Parts: sequence; structure tokens; C-alpha cells
Amino acid sequence: RAVAMSVSHSSRLNKLVREQYMRLPQDGLVQVTYVWIDGSGEGLRCKSRTLDKEPKSIEDVPEWNFDGSSTAQAEGSNSDMFLVPIRMFRDPFCLDPNKLVLCEVLKYNRKPAETNLRHTCKKVMDLVKDSHPWFGMEQEYTLLGINSHPYGWPDNGFPGPQGPYYCGVGADKVYGRDIVESHYKACLYAGVKICGTNAEVMPSQWEFQVGPCEGIEMGDHLWMARFILHRVCEDFGVVATLDPKPMTGNWNGAGCHTNYSTEEMRREGGLKHIEAAIEKLSKRHDYHICVYDPRGGRDNSRRLTGHHETSNIFEFSAGVANRGASIRIPRQVGQDGYGYFEDRRPAANCDPYAVTEAIMRTTVLNETGVETKDYADH
Repeated sequence: RAVAMSVSHSSRLNKLVREQYMRLPQDGLVQVTYVWIDGSGEGLRCKSRTLDKEPKSIEDVPEWNFDGSSTAQAEGSNSDMFLVPIRMFRDPFCLDPNKLVLCEVLKYNRKPAETNLRHTCKKVMDLVKDSHPWFGMEQEYTLLGINSHPYGWPDNGFPGPQGPYYCGVGADKVYGRDIVESHYKACLYAGVKICGTNAEVMPSQWEFQVGPCEGIEMGDHLWMARFILHRVCEDFGVVATLDPKPMTGNWNGAGCHTNYSTEEMRREGGLKHIEAAIEKLSKRHDYHICVYDPRGGRDNSRRLTGHHETSNIFEFSAGVANRGASIRIPRQVGQDGYGYFEDRRPAANCDPYAVTEAIMRTTVLNETGVETKDYADH
């Protein structure tokens, strides 16, 4: 059955033939792959160009453009969009000296595209930089065959109940470890701040963690880690979905748990600052739910049911070592009296820029209610 798995046609191409070409010298020329978020707010796009020398910093990478009418970001009659390079990584697919470059998208009038949530996140992170916010995000995802069925699951029916799969080992416990380990190595090579990985509770579901990252760096590194994941899966012929509830029924959903601290939370006695931040979050639950998935909470409503290690979407809760709460304070943090806390509400398909911005607006800038302030006017 494993041989007959549903994988893409392109994954069956002879990779040894490809390697023959990948070893050819480039004579000082460099391939740069521009990566950006499309009009869905979830999808990633990329295209490549040649530079005549290796860029040493992001300032060495020129702006570019693309057809926004083909990415749901512009009308056909005025379709050119700007790609503004913002962070550069090594390319684990074409190898040194080639680069992957994450870009912001600007419209024809140089204003940020609707799904360019980095723009306001950067403003907020600049305002709160003295608090030195650290983030670590736990990206859960599910591997699917090209037929949209979970990879490794029986064609007709389901695997055994959840229990043996979390952090599992063995051919009957985990599916797709080659992909996971390839992704991990590719992220390390690229310079993405990946810090771990594990098999998750539902079979074919995995998680990787990125962080600690300070400020805007969190969103940049997680988006590039996602791009690399999709690109690795392409080579293996399978699909990685960030759907928060890919399988209905008695199966865990997929989140993007967000660990967070400020400098004062990390110091001796920081627990009181953690508790103060949680109190602020408790009064703004509806606002956070609205920005914790791309559809204003509709995706998360399928996941945050109060079951399968989640809180209820309609209620705010917090507790030490409680994985059924909105906010979890790790047991060690409770004992030490300082450290960080985990917001378990963000969906797997959240925009990390939106999540980290919202946390800073509430806990450091002391915003309340569902409206946000426009700091561009100040």
C-alpha cells in the first residue's frame, strides 16, 4: 500500500538527473528566489531572477514586480505589484551562493497590499522595541496525499485511535518522517531559526517550532519556514496543509501555539508581569480570536471546541500546565516565578504578523476593545 501512495507526478521524475545539472558552476552569477504572500493571506508564491554577484545584505537585492491579477491582489487593468525585499536566507534547494528572499508586497501606489500584514506589525514592533518581545511559534501541519487524503491513512477507513502517534517512532506510528527531517535540515541551512520538531497527536500531523525571535523577526522566519516546508513537500510529491481542522470527528486540530515574553517577564519576579499581561488578554478575547485565523475566527471555530487539547472559542481561560486553556503558563515558569507564557488560540493557518502584533497591542500598548489604533498618526 505504501508504494501506491498518492503522490504527484513531478515527484517521480529522476532526481539523479536533476543533480547532474545542479552541480554545474554558475561563474559568479547568483540565482535569487523572491518569495511573497498572495491574496489569500495564506498562500505563498515565488519567482527567480539572476544577479551578477552575490548579495551580501538585503540592500543588495533590488525591488521587483509581479502580476497581481494572477495572485488575487490586483485588477488586470492595473496589475503590476511591487516586491520589496525584507529578509534574505540561504537557498537550501539551489545551494550557495543562491538566495531565498522574503518580500513585502506593495500596490501600484506604494501602499501595502491587503494581505501585507507585516507593514503594520513592523510599526508596532518598532514602538515596543524597548520591551524586547521574544516569540516562539509552534507550527502544526498535516501531510496529505495529492488526493487530499491524510498521507499514510488507509484508503478506505481510518487509522487506530489517537494515543500512540504523538512523538511516536515506528512505521505503524508515524508517516512522512523523511519530509520532516529534510525540512529541518533545509531550515538550518537557510538560516531560519527553527528550534525543534515532533510528531503530533493525529497520525500524519507534525509540528516544528521557530524561535526565539525578537519582534518582526518572528513573522519573517515563520513565513520562510512555511515556504521551505511547501517546497520540500513538492519534491516528495505530497501536500502540507495548515488547515486548523483537516479531519472532522475525534481527531486533533492544528494550531500555531505562540510563546511570548517581554524582558521584564524574563527577569526575577517576572510572573507578576505575566499575570498582568494575561489579565489584559482576558478582556480582549474577541479581538484576538478575530485575528488568530485568516477568516475572522471561522476557521478556529472548527478547532477551538473545548475538546482535543483546546479551549472553547467563546471563553477565555488560563492555567498552569493546562493544555485545555486559552493561555498556558508552563509548570517550570510557575515554579521559577519568571519566564514566558503560551497563547494556545492561534490557528495553524494564522498570519504570524497579525498574531504577534495583536499580542503587543494588548499587552504592551494597552489597547482595549475590538478597534485598533493607527499609530501612523502619532
